[in-house]
Amino acid sequence: MEENSRLDRLVEAGKAVIPPLTLLSALLFYFGYVSARSQYEYFGVDVDTIGLGTQDYIMRSPQPLLTPLLLFAAAGAGAVAAHAAIRRRIHPEASPRTVRRMRRLARAGQVAGLTALAAGLLLLLAYPFLRDWRLYGLVTPLLIATGGTLLGAGSALGRLLRPPAPPAPFRRTSTTLVYLVVAVSAFWTTATVAQWSGRGLAMDQANRLGRLPSVILDTKESLFLRSPGVQETKLPPSEGQTFHYRYRNLRLLIHGKDRMFLVADHWSASNTTIIVPLDDSVRVQFQFQNQPPSPFSRATPPGTARPAPT
Repeated sequence: MEENSRLDRLVEAGKAVIPPLTLLSALLFYFGYVSARSQYEYFGVDVDTIGLGTQDYIMRSPQPLLTPLLLFAAAGAGAVAAHAAIRRRIHPEASPRTVRRMRRLARAGQVAGLTALAAGLLLLLAYPFLRDWRLYGLVTPLLIATGGTLLGAGSALGRLLRPPAPPAPFRRTSTTLVYLVVAVSAFWTTATVAQWSGRGLAMDQANRLGRLPSVILDTKESLFLRSPGVQETKLPPSEGQTFHYRYRNLRLLIHGKDRMFLVADHWSASNTTIIVPLDDSVRVQFQFQNQPPSPFSRATPPGTARPAPT
């Protein structure tokens, strides 16, 4: 109860400084930004050049946050169930054997927590040598978070088994530091997952470029594109014609505030992303999908007036 009251006071103090809705929006924005940055970096585009807004990044955050939130929720539910089961076994009439078993469990939790925490801190210090390890950004914070959680749980269980004593200032500070370390490590883990999620989305898009909107681009001058598969044709001259070149086999990667980002419709290591401004210097056509409508779609929906014969 004492630990819960301290945590509640800490949460209430945080609410007074940072409104919960503002904090939630900031977190959603950050993880959406990390995911989008990793996604479009795969196509050679700096996400800041696209011109996405705060709402765009927030709407992109559910995809990278889904897995971490499910895992954290499952871990929290397991921790609550374990805590309730342990509290039921610790009562004044508990047998000495049960108390000894609980003490061994508390010591095991502390030892395991210290071991995991030490391993995570060693990886943190070895960053200059291990920064190219792909799993570094996931393994390191997970070890630190797991170690801090086990250490805190083991210490709390040990205090439950000891006679009541007035809280020591050092113990209160150490508990707060453990909570802070676990929170920062969870944040780091989630950011790593968001980065991986963005890269995974990009690779899935690159594998299915045919599903992106097909674009026909007309320009006034040759673009000298070097992406394989992009077809350039010269338009026949005519009176009043200002566009002289047509490009096919392009796909719309993303639409920014005042520009479009186009890629070739088949992935290649030498592909480039084309930035097209939305002004009178280009002419853009979006093609229908190359799939004829099915016979079932020919029926007129109920309530729709049929066109009058001419």
